[in-house]
Amino acid sequence: MSQCLSCGQSMDTPVSWESWLTYKRKHVICSNCMSNMEKIKGSRCFVCSRPSELSTCHDCIEWNQLGEVIQYNHSVFLYNEWMKNLISLWKFRGDYILREIFREDWKYSFNSIFSSQKKELILVPIPLSDKRMKERGFNQALALAEMLDMPIDESLGRKVSDKQSKKSRIERLKSSNPYYSLKPIRKKVVLIDDIYTTGTTIRQAASVLLQHGCPEVYAFTLIRG
Repeated sequence: MSQCLSCGQSMDTPVSWESWLTYKRKHVICSNCMSNMEKIKGSRCFVCSRPSELSTCHDCIEWNQLGEVIQYNHSVFLYNEWMKNLISLWKFRGDYILREIFREDWKYSFNSIFSSQKKELILVPIPLSDKRMKERGFNQALALAEMLDMPIDESLGRKVSDKQSKKSRIERLKSSNPYYSLKPIRKKVVLIDDIYTTGTTIRQAASVLLQHGCPEVYAFTLIRG
């Protein structure tokens, strides 16, 4: 008997040959909560993963006109109300172990998208400012990166700034770049973050990496807002 990491409900997790492949995720989350995890399926924007019939959505066309700095972002889940509540518990209340809910889908998606390039890539988690790190106790982007069994380089720093979650789309787009380079990276980078909303965070971080010698920047994010 174990408890669902999301709702706390007790659940039985019998193991048989038929259930072996799904055992690990059943062990951390109940079937009801699992049903609320909406994966992005079907047509999506190639650049940002927004569900779309267009190969490049209007937002990404605008980014391209401004000077695109990422190859593309790939996100795994949609940002529904259930996911919003879960991420709030994880990030803002410090329930670090909740990352285990995402582990299998997260790793599977990464390997599916980047398998042919893995030897060429290094992961760079989006950093928190020192102030935010003290408040939360951990960096959720680093927590996600650590589950991918890939080289990680924390080569970016972040100045203190207002929370992105409190800003409107226009405010995010107009915000100054809070990121700075701690050291140059000469390999291709995959930026890791929890949520892609307007794409500003990813592109601000990518621009710093490119300015310091990185040849290409991709992004892999848990959720598409």
